[in-house]
Parts: sequence; C-alpha cells; structure tokens
Amino acid sequence: MPPNGKQTSEESRCSSGCGTASEKKIVVEYLYLDLESCDRCVGTDNVLDEVMMTLTPTLSLAGFEIEYNKIEMKTAKIAKQYRFISSPTIRVNGQDICQPVVENSCGCCSEISGTDVNCRVFEYNGRPYEVPPKEMLAEAILNIVFGQVETGCSCVEYELPENLKEFFEGKKNKTGGS
Repeated sequence: MPPNGKQTSEESRCSSGCGTASEKKIVVEYLYLDLESCDRCVGTDNVLDEVMMTLTPTLSLAGFEIEYNKIEMKTAKIAKQYRFISSPTIRVNGQDICQPVVENSCGCCSEISGTDVNCRVFEYNGRPYEVPPKEMLAEAILNIVFGQVETGCSCVEYELPENLKEFFEGKKNKTGGS
C-alpha cells in the first residue's frame, strides 16, 4: 500500500496487534482525530509519510511486506474498537511506538469539539515535540521491526479515556450529528 494509503475499516484490533503481522510483515497504523485542521495530526502525518517513503524501499529490499494504514478516529465507537489512547498514535504491529503517553492542551482539537482537549506530546532525547522529529519515528519503527523493543500482548480491558469521551461528545454536540 502506498504511503498515503487510507483504511476506513472499523474492524476491531487488539491494542498490541496480536496475530496481525507475521515475522516478515510490518503493519504501520496512523491513528488520528483530524487531518483537516489539527496542526499536530497534520504535521505528524507529513513526517510519518516522509519516514515511510524512506524506510519502505529498504525494508522491502530486506524481504519485509509493509502495510501502511491511516485510520481516522471519527467516532467514540471507532476509537474503542482500536483501543485508541491519545491523538495522534503510531503503531507498528499493534504496538504504540511513542511511549509513555504525555499530553498537553491542543487548541485545534479543543476548537473542533468545543471542549478542552489534551493531545499527545512526543518526547525525544529529553525534549517535548508536538510533531515528532523524523529521526524519532525512524528509530522507533526500526527498533520494533528488528526486535529492539519487547512486544508483548496487552490484551487487557480497555476503556476510552475521559479526555477522548469529552472530545467526541463535544464534537457531536457542536455539529449536531449523531
């Protein structure tokens, strides 16, 4: 799938990607709230596209099959199905590559929902970034692919974070949609 591929499927996934990838298959998922007006989501999308365009040919040459999906968390239902924790999220073979989750106020998403929303801040080399550096994403992806990070199953109970509940409720109320 090309780097700008989109997936709109609402199928459920385990948060750790149990059984979603073989040893030679890499599934990269970009989970986000908004690619129209959120600076963090748009910026991260652009950086991730660049990283994937750089890494994909090399990983393919090494015999890996790469699947790259972008999934908009349009509703609380979709967010629950994907066990979405924070926006934006990047997963490789089901594992969130940017841990721990740190958040701060996101003006763009707050405006979308009419509520105060916190979104992800990426920490790299001791510094916070609202849009992750390319080096951070490339390093994190390669660490997962080549086993430098433990990828255990975390098939535990999931509950949509309060922050996201408020976002989706506010968005629904603001747009008058269901």
